[in-house]
Amino acid sequence: MILNRYERMIARRYVLPGKGEGFIFLVATISLVAVALGVAALIIVMSVMNGFRAELFDKIVGLNGHAVVQGYGGRLADWREVLKDVRATPGVTEASPLIEQPLLATHEGRVEAILARGMEVRDILENPTLKGKTLAGDMKLLSPGSERVAIGSRLAQNLGARLGQRLTIINPAGRTTPFGTVPREISYEIAAIFEVGVYDYDKAFVIMPIEDAQILMLMGDQIGMIELTTTDPDKVNDILAPLQPKIADKAVIVDWKSMNASLFEALAIERVAMFIVLSIIVLVAVFNILSSLIMLVRAKTRDIAILRTMGASRQSLLKIFVTVGLLIGAAGTVAGLILGFVFLFFRQSIVTAIQFLTGLELWDPSIRFLTELPSRTDPFEVLAICTLALFFSFLATLYPAFKAAGTDPVQVLRYE
Repeated sequence: MILNRYERMIARRYVLPGKGEGFIFLVATISLVAVALGVAALIIVMSVMNGFRAELFDKIVGLNGHAVVQGYGGRLADWREVLKDVRATPGVTEASPLIEQPLLATHEGRVEAILARGMEVRDILENPTLKGKTLAGDMKLLSPGSERVAIGSRLAQNLGARLGQRLTIINPAGRTTPFGTVPREISYEIAAIFEVGVYDYDKAFVIMPIEDAQILMLMGDQIGMIELTTTDPDKVNDILAPLQPKIADKAVIVDWKSMNASLFEALAIERVAMFIVLSIIVLVAVFNILSSLIMLVRAKTRDIAILRTMGASRQSLLKIFVTVGLLIGAAGTVAGLILGFVFLFFRQSIVTAIQFLTGLELWDPSIRFLTELPSRTDPFEVLAICTLALFFSFLATLYPAFKAAGTDPVQVLRYE
């Protein structure tokens, strides 16, 4: 919208407070603040939701892959042949054998449910989710037959175990004797303590070389599953479709969507719901722009009539009042952008400060899955939010702008 010189001058005067117009200016300022808060809330919530989904996806897929080829009954006998077929499938970038079994661990009288995970040593050291997440010890100490394991930080805390101490892992499916089944118990030294940032993993995972896991779980030369990653996780079903007939009699393919369907579907629904609700906040905020412009038009009715008698066109008045409203909306949008990004930058410090002041734990990892408040801002989403705020602001200007443009100078100035 291009304004000429006198239109810009009048629009500038109407934006700034005039004599006796302090209340109108106050309402306009409130409108600006309301739009800023609405835009900031949208940016903050959507960025946190995106970060939450991205962090969960990275951590879950980083440890479990895009899909697993799981043997029937939890055992895959001819796994080397299956592994060769998996790696030969176009679109599969990596595949590795894996054993995963829920068991029990005990240390100095404390007992915790664990998820014992047997991996090849190379995969343990190169796994992107585990790499760089060691709090104490060294993953390189894990080697077949060493009787050493790595455990999550929360599990170490719950067991009261420290680096170098030993914990005992209990496999209920032990050896059979004339007096019944005797659980299998093996003691392992804690060689490393890690923290991947997902509460459920950090409180349950015990990682060991796959050869030690086979001994612990009496699996011989068998494994439980083959973990794999693909070039595109969203097209994992299409990529693995040619593999399904080859392994139909040995195993079943389970992708990451099936393993975590309820979690990611709930996040997607919540994300859409939050966007709609917070968009309504922005819509409510622009109603303040509407009310402030209506009051401005009523206060300036005489001025508008004089402008009309001096030759100002209806189109000029329309552009002036639309510009005034859009300036308020644009200023609020920019302020909301700044406020939102500042909050996201200091988000963890803000959460910590609120927890300190209120004494409440706002971010409980046992409920939220992640140990810290995540954030990932999508530039296109931010652009959509700004466009939405400006569009609502534009709609709010139309009625008062047409009202001003329709002012009849004869009726207004009849008794002047």
